[in-house]
Amino acid sequence: MPERTITRMQRLAHLFENNRRWAARMTRAQPDFFDRLVGQQAPRYLWIGCSDSRVPANEICGLLPGELFVHRNVANLVVHTDLNCLSVLQYAIDVLRVQHVIVCGHYGCGGIAAARGAVPLGLIDNWLRHIQDTQERHRPELDALGDEAKALDRLCELNVLDQARNVWRTTIVQDALNRGQELVVHAWIYRLGDGLLQDLEFRADHREEV
Repeated sequence: MPERTITRMQRLAHLFENNRRWAARMTRAQPDFFDRLVGQQAPRYLWIGCSDSRVPANEICGLLPGELFVHRNVANLVVHTDLNCLSVLQYAIDVLRVQHVIVCGHYGCGGIAAARGAVPLGLIDNWLRHIQDTQERHRPELDALGDEAKALDRLCELNVLDQARNVWRTTIVQDALNRGQELVVHAWIYRLGDGLLQDLEFRADHREEV
């Protein structure tokens, strides 16, 4: 094996050590934990969140592996041409039969800041265009705030609300509701500064029209 490859592997040895300690800790706490994990995957929730490494979905919800099905991308977007996101959504709803779809953004999102700043970054500009569309629709409200930090926070919230609506409008969700499946779509946001989640008061199910 080339020396360069060995060096890289050695640099990541601490991650394997962390993994072994974690597995041992889980086994001590629940001896049958991994047997149960292998046996089935039956989460009640689908989390659509940001790729930001500071927002670990399971941990901030206090849930164990297997209890939360997760899809993450830059700025937690739900785009109707994104087959990756739509495939996760369909599998979660049609196969896993999740009961809740949670779109969760976070304050201080780099994707939101980049979209608002409109500085060319390359390929990702095409992805951030969806956030800029949201910004344009709400520009009078954002400009009226008169404070850039407040405008960024509000754009984070507006983006989450738009993505929750996008989830609701998919044929995947509508087909599930038409066949009587219990399903609720939520919009949440997370604050890095205190580790707390906030409900943006968007909850849509078969009894509500968005």
